[in-house]
Amino acid sequence: MADVPDLDPAVSSRLRFDDAGLVAAIIQQHDTGEVLMLGWMDIEAVRRTLTEGRVTFWSRSRQVYWRKGDTSGHAQHVRSVAVDCDGDALLVRVEQVGAACHTGDRTCFDAGALDVVVGEVGR
Repeated sequence: MADVPDLDPAVSSRLRFDDAGLVAAIIQQHDTGEVLMLGWMDIEAVRRTLTEGRVTFWSRSRQVYWRKGDTSGHAQHVRSVAVDCDGDALLVRVEQVGAACHTGDRTCFDAGALDVVVGEVGR
């Protein structure tokens, strides 16, 4: 992946984008640890997120950049960004203003838990 102007090569070299040029971005409320949503970023969205203080995504369906909150008012203010050990995911810790999900829910994971067998430690 080529470097993007204003993105530190030390950062871009750590990222592993998929075949579509995207990396997953897990969005988490910085003070509670609540997982809010998952979005996708290309290298330019990463650069914008790191340098502008607000989270920017790449919309796979619309093929455009979108900064969370510009139309809804439900903004995500960046507090920190970390790269996972494989470089194929980001953890973006934010101060969420309003709902994170396009449905109006606080988190995109409010749709309900799935039935699972609960694992036990040591088994």
